[in-house]
Amino acid sequence: MNQYTHLVDLASERLGGRVLAANDDFFAPKENLLKPAKPIFIEGKYTNRGKWMDGWETRRRRTPGYDWCMIRLGLPGVIHGVVVDTSFFTGNFPSHFSLEACDLGNRPYGGEKTLSKSGNPNWIEIMPKTPLAGDSQNEFGVKSPSRFTHLRLKIYPDGGVARLRVHGEVVPESKSIKHAEIDLAAVESGGRVLASSDRFYSEPLNLLMPGRGKDMSDSWETRRRRGPGHDWVIAKLGLPGNIQRIEVDTAHFKGNFPESCSLEAIYVAKKDDDHVSLESAGWKEVLPRMLLRANQRHFFRKLQEVGAVSHVRFNIYPDGGVSRLRIFGHPERPEDQLKGLERVNRLPADQTRKMLLDCCGSIAWTNQMISRRPFAEDSDLFENAERIWAQLDSKEWLRAIRHHPAIGSKRGNSKQSGTARKWSAGEQSVAQNSSSETLAVLDAANQAYKATFGYVFLICATGKSTDEILHSLRERLANDPKTELRVAAEEMRKIIRLRLEKLLNS
Repeated sequence: MNQYTHLVDLASERLGGRVLAANDDFFAPKENLLKPAKPIFIEGKYTNRGKWMDGWETRRRRTPGYDWCMIRLGLPGVIHGVVVDTSFFTGNFPSHFSLEACDLGNRPYGGEKTLSKSGNPNWIEIMPKTPLAGDSQNEFGVKSPSRFTHLRLKIYPDGGVARLRVHGEVVPESKSIKHAEIDLAAVESGGRVLASSDRFYSEPLNLLMPGRGKDMSDSWETRRRRGPGHDWVIAKLGLPGNIQRIEVDTAHFKGNFPESCSLEAIYVAKKDDDHVSLESAGWKEVLPRMLLRANQRHFFRKLQEVGAVSHVRFNIYPDGGVSRLRIFGHPERPEDQLKGLERVNRLPADQTRKMLLDCCGSIAWTNQMISRRPFAEDSDLFENAERIWAQLDSKEWLRAIRHHPAIGSKRGNSKQSGTARKWSAGEQSVAQNSSSETLAVLDAANQAYKATFGYVFLICATGKSTDEILHSLRERLANDPKTELRVAAEEMRKIIRLRLEKLLNS
């Protein structure tokens, strides 16, 4: 069995897959293509049109061309392989097939009317014209990294196909992802099973499917364990996030449910995902071993705090069957999934702009920094930041300076984000925690400075005592306006550097 056949069937009826149209289904209806059950054959059964067949079958073509069928995937995603099942079609299967796909985005239904038109530019060929065998499971790998929502199956020149299975990874529309609590492991979120100790009776992927299991076949059930140890399954969450609660459903399992279960988790960055041996990774316990009951939904809320995670390992002791596993939590925001310089380089411009404005209140500086992305390394980011700052005019320097609160104060003249307020508080922690008498002296000095120069006194206060800050303030009161603005700009440069370092390390 090919590895991709363990992935979710994106076209599955239970996930919302639907056959939209076909140019012909004279002998057997197009809707049979996506039936969940395996095809069957009934000897001697006929309809008023001919032999009854469990599949999609067109009439005999008397002109050049091909027949086609259009399908809406139940869940959008990247297709890794297809199975064209011609079971029981022996003298009437197509000699060849091809497959086209397209992505109509998060609201696909409005564009479906144009898809059946010939020459529609939305279609991309993902499988060229390829031979088929009759009465067979024809399996084909697909090499396309793109996300798709619709398929068009072409058969040459005519004939019958029993079933079409489309295996791949779910890729939800990013705009549809809500940051409220959701099932992070659900197939609808992009969750998938990577490995398991045993899949003798049924696929572990069933654990992540929607709804409750219809019977024991719609579950994960292992064979009876005759030696030491326990069974387990490793799942990659569709959306990394913080786990809030867990549901384990043993529906339909009465004499064969596991005695107990536990859950572990780990966070693996996307770029390292293919290089980590997950079975021996540094798993952290989220749920300790807990007893289970027959045919019951179990809800676990008292969990160990482990932060954001991307993978879970579900353990059952010693063996048995579980219908569903739900991992409820808050998905990690896209900006939280990117770290360090990658975060600065890859986030959309509007999100990067907000982050950089926390480092420097100059809009001109921020826009120029965005225009110079991507930065090759951290030093490149720092060098550009200082070069751009040095080339700004006095108006932009003053705009950035006024973005900061006065020393000893918690608010600046310009509105700050929560991150900027937190950084300011940390930088000024010594001054802000001084006695009321000291703060009164500092406030009076700040007022004198502002009356002299027209803006707040700015100093890179990190590591400086209140006495050092007051001494510097009184010294700088003697400067002429032009000199003092350059001194303040230099202090701002130091602050920008410190805040960029915090941004890269956050």
